[in-house]
Amino acid sequence: MLKITGRYCVGEETISLLVEGRLTGPWVNELDICWRQLSKSQQRTAVIDLSDVTFIDDAGKTLLRRLWSEGATIRASGCMTRGIVEEITGKQNQC
Repeated sequence: MLKITGRYCVGEETISLLVEGRLTGPWVNELDICWRQLSKSQQRTAVIDLSDVTFIDDAGKTLLRRLWSEGATIRASGCMTRGIVEEITGKQNQC
């Protein structure tokens, strides 16, 4: 199961997608759809917040890699998720 919540932070001029649950299987496509809708409608900084993600499969990692290359900032907490973000971005995640 996956829950995606979009938030706009007025002071920071950012749009964030808070992702909760498992980024796997058909849910990877759901995040991709949300990202495409967001990127079409906004020209602000976009953040993918993975703080409440419990598992990411290979397809999820591939999608996150693409989103990062398209300009998304990816935030994570927890050892597994931070490790995946570090692998994608090539730098340590600042909490």
